[in-house]
Amino acid sequence: MVFCTEKGLPIDPRNFTRHFDILLKRAGIPHIRFHDTRHTFATLMLELGEYPKVVQQMLGHSKRAVTLDTYTHVSLDLEKHATEKLNQALVERKIPPTQEGI
Repeated sequence: MVFCTEKGLPIDPRNFTRHFDILLKRAGIPHIRFHDTRHTFATLMLELGEYPKVVQQMLGHSKRAVTLDTYTHVSLDLEKHATEKLNQALVERKIPPTQEGI
């Protein structure tokens, strides 16, 4: 067993869930299922700019596609960051607005 009670017995899943919910509340984190922590971890790591290959290895996936397609989600922050990067690239290149008819 990876986790057990103080007496060495298996942890009752309901007790684990109750304890997890208490920890979330104490930390001021919105309620999520324990299962969702892997998805949250993957998404946050990418938001922080970590390389997908590193996140893949940390989650123990054999392929990067599993990590990116199943465990990560595009958050509003990621979308905003991507549009800011595009805007900066366009400003730096001083690309003129398109002309009608072209």
